[in-house]
Amino acid sequence: MAQVQFLDKLLHEYLVFRGFSNTIKALDNELRTEKDQSFRAEKVMEQFNHCINHNDLQGLLSLWKHLDANLFSKLEHSYAMAVKKLENSLLKLYLVTAYNHNKTEKITEFFNKLAAELQQQSEWKDWFYFPFCRNPEESQPFSLYFKKEWQDTFQLSLRNFLATIYQCLPQPTFVRVEQEAALIRRLQEENALLKSRLQQQQQQLSASQSSQNLANTTSSSGSGADVHSRRRASCRPQQSLSDILPFDISPPGHIVDDFCIIATEVNSVTQASDAQARGLKMLIRNIGSGGSPVMGRKDNVGHGEKSAKRRSGSVGRSWI
Repeated sequence: MAQVQFLDKLLHEYLVFRGFSNTIKALDNELRTEKDQSFRAEKVMEQFNHCINHNDLQGLLSLWKHLDANLFSKLEHSYAMAVKKLENSLLKLYLVTAYNHNKTEKITEFFNKLAAELQQQSEWKDWFYFPFCRNPEESQPFSLYFKKEWQDTFQLSLRNFLATIYQCLPQPTFVRVEQEAALIRRLQEENALLKSRLQQQQQQLSASQSSQNLANTTSSSGSGADVHSRRRASCRPQQSLSDILPFDISPPGHIVDDFCIIATEVNSVTQASDAQARGLKMLIRNIGSGGSPVMGRKDNVGHGEKSAKRRSGSVGRSWI
């Protein structure tokens, strides 16, 4: 209650600053007649009925588009068919009320303005005949909407639908200004407290590290010489294999290839054995001819000296 009054004062101050005098007068009049300072579905229904009874088509469409953009569009997809059915019923109630008020020009204006949108919906196919029907309250497609039971049921359904939405509707940003300011202040205080605790933890950690470093320095002072010698030993340059010089040893003389000598000896022996084999073959051939070389020379003395000498000479060469 106090928060709503505070916001009303803020809004009044803003309107005075902007110079909206007519808006200030209207706001003051409504605040004086206001009893329940809360969001109610009855107020929206009153605006709908006001637009319908006064044949204000533009005001009716503007109010529905505002609710559709800010309330109905945030619902789940399963409620889309219900919202569309309520919209069509509201427009049909506007046409029926205009007919009852004998406002035929308002009916013509309605179809001239919304014909392009409504002709794509099968539900409105019969309603394009409505401006030309003589007694629509007796016609089968329109008679239901002229009954008071249907009109009361529709308004009750629309009011309950709006009331259900308003219960789940988040408050506007203008209403949440004070709450968000208090939340920001609380978060800033928590942030400052956490920063101070973090600084304390860092100081304690630095103090513990400094004490530990001092203890390590004290314990290592007694064995400083050993540490120094080990460091010098570890710092000595390592000698690699490339730095070692070889011994001065003279190379050996010329090495004779013994396998070459062996090969030469083998060749000479092979030649000698081949010559001996050829001599033996000739001797065996002469022996197999049937006579001795000496006996053959004696027998053939009378046959001619040249032939005997040629045979005896050939045999003698073979023996030699």
